[in-house]
Amino acid sequence: MTDSTTGQPDKAVLIDMYSKMSLIKQNDEHARKLLMSGRLPMIYYSPRGQEVIPSAVSVNLNQDDYICTIYRGTHDMLAKGVPLDALWAELAGRATGTCKGKGGPMHITHPESGCMITTGIVGSSMPIANGLALASQVKGDGKVTVAYFGDAASNIGAFHEALNMASVWKLPVVFVCQNNRFGEHTRFEKATAVGKVSDRAASYSMPGIHVDGNDPLAMHAAAKEAIDRARNGGGPTLIEAMTFRFYGHVFGDADGYMDKAEKEAAMAADPVPRYRQWLIDQGHASEADLGAIDAGHEVNIKSAIDKALDAPWPDVSELYKDVFINDLAAV
Repeated sequence: MTDSTTGQPDKAVLIDMYSKMSLIKQNDEHARKLLMSGRLPMIYYSPRGQEVIPSAVSVNLNQDDYICTIYRGTHDMLAKGVPLDALWAELAGRATGTCKGKGGPMHITHPESGCMITTGIVGSSMPIANGLALASQVKGDGKVTVAYFGDAASNIGAFHEALNMASVWKLPVVFVCQNNRFGEHTRFEKATAVGKVSDRAASYSMPGIHVDGNDPLAMHAAAKEAIDRARNGGGPTLIEAMTFRFYGHVFGDADGYMDKAEKEAAMAADPVPRYRQWLIDQGHASEADLGAIDAGHEVNIKSAIDKALDAPWPDVSELYKDVFINDLAAV
């Protein structure tokens, strides 16, 4: 919903965006603490600094819309509604996880919330999203699919193939590039021939939106425009959301390749507390209102972690399940 007098999302949407951002931020803080304490060894890609993007996108999606994300996608999953208990159990490799402990951090899937796949293959979220969008188009179910990916994935062949196909068939899909300025350890401008990923949209006859991915209102407007277009049969959109990741490519990466001053400036402009203060200053919420949201997330995250670490490990028999078809019907 949008307030027609101001063009801004209404109060409930503004608060929902904050709630999602706060959840992502706090969840990441707990993940890094667990890793540093040695309580939970796992591979982990921090999404800190990128909270706004999926939060602003997800408030424009329906429960049964789809997302396809990548290994740096915990924020995308949480924003779409993947339950904390199932998420943390999967991170911990337990039987109660979203994939029964067999996927781990890089392969979390939860169709019930619309998180259709988390893939560890760079660029592969996009062709998979096209398949889901094509199915929706054929069935006429009105669903929209969002494909999340990083800036470096725009140099992968799958990016170009997926955008071309989506445009030719006018698929109900939105491609969201979270441009955090680095492809693993390489700066964007050192490996990409164009100044903006969004400029590549013109090659495939679709709109390209370049937006400040750390501005909740701007990001919401861009996402709403693209999602409405897809849902109404207008075809795909490429959104390039500019942001900055606060930490290295993977947990344990010393990030020596990042400019110290640039990183400090980005962290000083942390979009979560900045948006929080804006909500208070504009009279959309009180300190007590937002404090209650933060406190609720804290309780729920701690509870999910405790449940995950107490949950059973998968039985060894799970090694042979979900791999082959056990009973193949006679042809």
